[in-house]
Amino acid sequence: MASFLNKFQDAVRTFARSPRFTKDPRKLQFEVDINRLFMYTSYNNLGKNVDEADAEQIIDMASKASFADQQKQVQENIHNQIKNLCTVMDAILLDVNEPQESQSKATPSRSGLSFAIGRNGPTNNHPDVPKTRPLKRTELSQRLKDSIGYTLDVKQSQIPHSEAGQGLFLNGEATVGSVIAIYPGVIYSPAYYRYIPGYPRVDAQNTYLITRYDGTVINAQPWGFGGEARELWDGSKMLDAKLNRDATEKGSDRLWKMLSKPLESSRVGNGEVLERRNPLALAHFANHPAKDTVPNVMICPYDFPLTEKDMRAYIPNLSFGNAEEVNMRRFGSFWFRWGSRNSESNGPVLKTLVLVATTALCDEEVLLNYRLSNSKRRPSWYTPVDEEEDQRRWS
Repeated sequence: MASFLNKFQDAVRTFARSPRFTKDPRKLQFEVDINRLFMYTSYNNLGKNVDEADAEQIIDMASKASFADQQKQVQENIHNQIKNLCTVMDAILLDVNEPQESQSKATPSRSGLSFAIGRNGPTNNHPDVPKTRPLKRTELSQRLKDSIGYTLDVKQSQIPHSEAGQGLFLNGEATVGSVIAIYPGVIYSPAYYRYIPGYPRVDAQNTYLITRYDGTVINAQPWGFGGEARELWDGSKMLDAKLNRDATEKGSDRLWKMLSKPLESSRVGNGEVLERRNPLALAHFANHPAKDTVPNVMICPYDFPLTEKDMRAYIPNLSFGNAEEVNMRRFGSFWFRWGSRNSESNGPVLKTLVLVATTALCDEEVLLNYRLSNSKRRPSWYTPVDEEEDQRRWS
């Protein structure tokens, strides 16, 4: 196993210097990450009976396949894993011998985000909540582990600094290329940045924000630890309802406000019926590794196709506003409206993130390279895993 992973790492370093990769640093890092994910997830697809010849073949494919083809294969590999997870949780939670009746049609109470986006009052236009087995979140977590070999726990981090707080731990065993966790929460496209709580200093009192390469931001703070039922969720529950809205503005914040005209309206609709007990919807609790420690997972963008209705309850995300109604383009540090509608050729998707194992894991803390921007003051506890990658990511 170790020799295979070393070969993958060597291949990634070689590919990063290849002239066929883009010269734009930010895009280069994205292509290198996809190349790495292509190898890890393809390796995972082969199952347990992997030999050295298989690893060599994957490396050869990664050296020859186009970036577009690799990106497409990564999406397919991740989707197949997510689909399997959904099938397993369906088998645990749904009784196929009973008709799926509505558990409740009650209107959820209004709070938090529902007020912030200006809802005009309760409505009865809510989807039915299907009946599921009355398992506690801990019970579902244990049954998932029994089925796939691992689950997740949140407990005190083992990282030796005072701000580490709680960390994410894998309970069980997972192979290289496995989807370890899903990043939950409310999804904001660049067109809706102004609606992220606390804007423009959105990260002043919220450490549960993450950004994809395409500029999509996911705010996991409303999700918290999840819940104890499959229920209608509108993104209104906050881990910490008090946000610092009076943070001092910097020059870049004021400039952004002047250049970005706010949209007239935005909302998350009536919410979605989501499985709040999902044991893997905890990626936001993963910590950055301590000095001289390497990460064991990496971020992978996953565009969930909304046409997959049977899987929707297990994707712990809501989209703020209509992500397809405004097309945005990035120039330097700013996003601008560009053209009219941003159509999805393959249908509507939720732009989510998952964590993928970069090594075999066994009963250990999940560590993610945060890749914080070196253009801003970084926390004292932050030690770059790879300074060059950090620079390319935020160039």
